[in-house]
Amino acid sequence: MKIGITFDLKQSGPLDPSLPDDAQEEFDSPLTIEAIAAVLRAMGHHVVLLGDNREFLEKALASAPDFVFNFAEGTGISRSREARVPAVCEMLGIPYTGSDPLTMAVTLDKDCAKKIVQAAGVHVPPSVLLGPDDAPDRAADLTFPVVVKPAWEGSSKGIRNRCLVHGIDELPAVLSGLRADHRQPILVEEYIEGDEITVGMYGNLPPRFLGVMRIVPQFPVDKFIYSLEIKREYKKLVKYECPPPLPEAQLNAIRQASILAFHALGCRDICRVDFRVRNGVPYFLEVNPLPGLNPDDSDLVIMAGLVGWSYERLITTIVNAAMDRQCLR
Repeated sequence: MKIGITFDLKQSGPLDPSLPDDAQEEFDSPLTIEAIAAVLRAMGHHVVLLGDNREFLEKALASAPDFVFNFAEGTGISRSREARVPAVCEMLGIPYTGSDPLTMAVTLDKDCAKKIVQAAGVHVPPSVLLGPDDAPDRAADLTFPVVVKPAWEGSSKGIRNRCLVHGIDELPAVLSGLRADHRQPILVEEYIEGDEITVGMYGNLPPRFLGVMRIVPQFPVDKFIYSLEIKREYKKLVKYECPPPLPEAQLNAIRQASILAFHALGCRDICRVDFRVRNGVPYFLEVNPLPGLNPDDSDLVIMAGLVGWSYERLITTIVNAAMDRQCLR
């Protein structure tokens, strides 16, 4: 089978100085692209690199792949950018891995995803969405501290140490900086004191659990957030526990909330669900239906390693889940 891989490649060399330093945080290195391609070749497939945007359109039309392995995040700041590749694949009749355009769009919009998951019965942190002209005072009724973050980003873009705000007087400066850097609505969300948890899920009907992983700081900290600064120095600053030493009732609550979120948002094949857990209650933060697949440092890959899965098994499982869903095996 001819399989095309979609991706967004990190630019080599200096970035446009007008962009924030995390502008390419979601994008991938040649190492990740080749690692995925190597697994697909080992499965017996012919691999075509499609890229994203215009390059993807031109190569998809020219090469006519039988199937697409999609992990293109999409460039720009549109809240629908992750939906572009699935939409084109559906228009061209090409089967692909992962969730459909609606799910990709909904999950990138953190506020929209939270509302849908809350309606399904999962706890979410109280929050306020601030548009470009909304005053910081609109968040005054929230219980501080709060976490302030761009509403339409992934890979912790915009979530820096400064985004943990302890009082309403600190909010204007942080809000102004995020608006300048990311040019989109800003979500102000109550900080949930408790464990940082991420859940890996794969397959469909029903989805299965890869693992439940806790992210624990390696240093004394009053209020921990899994910020971009932490992720960039994860080997020094955090440890990963999978499975975490939590009561079985609490693990079951996390799994049940994950299942509800998966189905409410229409996820398929693979995803990672993030929570904060306070007093045994999981509070949904977001779903990532395009989890990072860097073979060295992506959370899902780290989780897979901790439960004894090889990188090859992880990629093969994603492909097989998508092919089984579409009756291609």
